Parts: sequence; C-alpha cells; structure tokens
Amino acid sequence: MTRFLKLLKNFWKYLINILIAFDQLVNTLFGGSCDETISALCYRKSQQKGHYFYKILKFILDICLSPIKQNHCEQAYLSEVYRKQLPPEYRR
Repeated sequence: MTRFLKLLKNFWKYLINILIAFDQLVNTLFGGSCDETISALCYRKSQQKGHYFYKILKFILDICLSPIKQNHCEQAYLSEVYRKQLPPEYRR
C-alpha cells in the first residue's frame, strides 16, 4: 500500500507541475513574465496604483481557489519571491 501512496503522491506532484507550467505559458502568451504564474502577477499588479483589472482578477481567483488555499494570489506571489517552486539548489 505504501508503494501505491508514493506513486499517487508523485503523480499529484507531476500534475501540479503541469498545471503550473500551463499557467505560466498562458501568462507569457499575454505578455507576462515567463516564470510567473497568473496568480502571482495578479497579486503583484493589484498592489500597484490603478491596476483595477488585476485587483478584480485577484479577487475572483482568491474566491475560486479559497477551498484549496486561503489568499491564493498572495501565497503564489510569495512563492515566487522566495523561489519555493525551484529545487533547493537554485534557491537563494
């Protein structure tokens, strides 16, 4: 049973990585940074004056993803800042 749980955990991590890669691709296609997720972008831009579109999108994303994670966009931004998505060898 433990082998099955390990496989399931590895598959889940793989699936999350695919979703993040797709998220970054969409962000890049719309002119964003190639290593930034839409959620991180929304949080970053929503903190700047006059970016109402990103404030609204951040609000929508945070509401939709609240069952999974509270303050999703802020957490995504902090993950980018602290480079949590990278292997430990690449973190500063």
